[in-house]
Amino acid sequence: MRTLAVIPARLGATRLPRKPLRLLAGRPLVIRVWERVQAMGVAERCIIATDSEEVAEAARQHGAEVALTASRHPSGTDRVAEVASRAEFAGFDAIVNVQGDEPFVAAAAVRGAAAMVAGGGFSLGTAAVAAGPEILGDPNVVKVVAADDGRAMYFSRAAIPFLRDPTDARQLAGRVWQHLGIYAYTRAALAQWVALPEHPLERIERLEQLRPLAAGLAMGVAHIEEPARVGIDTEDDLIRANAEWTNFNQGEN
Repeated sequence: MRTLAVIPARLGATRLPRKPLRLLAGRPLVIRVWERVQAMGVAERCIIATDSEEVAEAARQHGAEVALTASRHPSGTDRVAEVASRAEFAGFDAIVNVQGDEPFVAAAAVRGAAAMVAGGGFSLGTAAVAAGPEILGDPNVVKVVAADDGRAMYFSRAAIPFLRDPTDARQLAGRVWQHLGIYAYTRAALAQWVALPEHPLERIERLEQLRPLAAGLAMGVAHIEEPARVGIDTEDDLIRANAEWTNFNQGEN
């Protein structure tokens, strides 16, 4: 399958103003994400999708392909879908969505999500990493439970699976998975996702991936071993990312 990677980048973030253009090791954050995805070799083309001419110009200056999109999109998935629907990208069978604030995204997560669609028999793909029971009580960490064939059964901010007998924590071994916000789609599945109305479960949990699950679309979950890394949402996150950047890249090489 020919694969298109799309990085949605919205300038209007509130917690970290002008986030895509904030500097990480001297370059705009969205460019660092684009460079990382390019280096993975998971897609034939990688596009930065934005509604900001300022972000688009920064992308062009650094040699990145860019697509200007409408400003009305409620989510990055909708922005990715607009790009994928254009005639110039009609030759791509699979689309990978990498968030524009994830410069440390694990290559195994991106490749794993793409593989769920390319060869895993699913129309949607994502990734998760094994975690300890300490994440179960944190609503900021999204958990996923998958069936034996890898199909996502449910995503939640709550403790899933819930340990009914707290005296036997051994039952949780190998069952606690932290969701990583990477998505891959077939062209048809992406179009179906964004055409669906918002689902009540999606509103309750504030998790958009519950929309296609509730509609019956199968999403494969690639289990990876690389540690999860947080995205960049605040000033403190950006400071920490700059401090870690050199060591991270040395570890990758």
